Amino acid sequence: MAAVAQDTAVSTGRVTRVFIYLVLLLFALFYLLPLYVMGINSVKPLSEITGGNMMALPQVWTLAPWASAWSTAQIGVEPTGLKPYFLNSILMVVPAVAISSIVGALNGYILTKWRFRGDTWVFGLMLFSCFIPFQIVLIPMAVVLGKLGLAGSVPGLILVHVVYGIGFTTLYFRNYYAAFPTELIRAAQIDGAGFFRIFWRILLPVSGPIAVVSVIWQFTNIWNDFLFGASFGGTSQPMTVALNNLVQSSTGVKEYNVHFAGAILAALPTLFVYIVAGRYFVRGLMAGSVKG
Repeated sequence: MAAVAQDTAVSTGRVTRVFIYLVLLLFALFYLLPLYVMGINSVKPLSEITGGNMMALPQVWTLAPWASAWSTAQIGVEPTGLKPYFLNSILMVVPAVAISSIVGALNGYILTKWRFRGDTWVFGLMLFSCFIPFQIVLIPMAVVLGKLGLAGSVPGLILVHVVYGIGFTTLYFRNYYAAFPTELIRAAQIDGAGFFRIFWRILLPVSGPIAVVSVIWQFTNIWNDFLFGASFGGTSQPMTVALNNLVQSSTGVKEYNVHFAGAILAALPTLFVYIVAGRYFVRGLMAGSVKG
């Protein structure tokens, strides 16, 4: 009887597992459907799309829409393609991610290992900044950028994203460093190590997991941002603003294949980051959640 019961339980478990996998597969297919539509239509001639065959595989495969989206598509009044705006986004994202992550790490280090009177209030205010809507800071940020002479430039966009991202990076590093033994910091001080030496030689080498979280979060938010880029970009607009202009500035026949190719080009960097480092994201978030 025990063997029969065990076989029944194993059989039931397999049926349940197969059902769960089928449901997950259904959701995955539903989720990937837009990507499939964009992908196959980005390598089709426009005539096949306008003929009503958006779901079918291409009869004629072509990369001309990709070449047009990258280098010759009409963006606003200039047929420059997305290439210069892609470079603007790279020049904006890399420094903004690096600076906000480093400053967040220093803030987390100070708020956990070099505590001072009122540090809880300081952290609370920085945490509060994470919940401030983008629209509220548009006018104050425009005034600051104007006074600094950074309006309509890539350095101005870097400053905007660094300021807005410090609250998040501080939260991540503060929670991560809170689980780090303070005794090691005290021992390093006794041995004569100073503020930056302790940070550089002790804390920073073990900050890999949370640094990945900070980089992925900041990279995704900054690359996908539209509002700040449209408001403060001026002639140095990022990729997302250019993609919107690509769709809106098309005249006559809508080149849907070029639009699909441009959308995929805009999404490729964040997709690459998640493929390379995505598995470390949850691991990094959980690393500082339990002390001990």
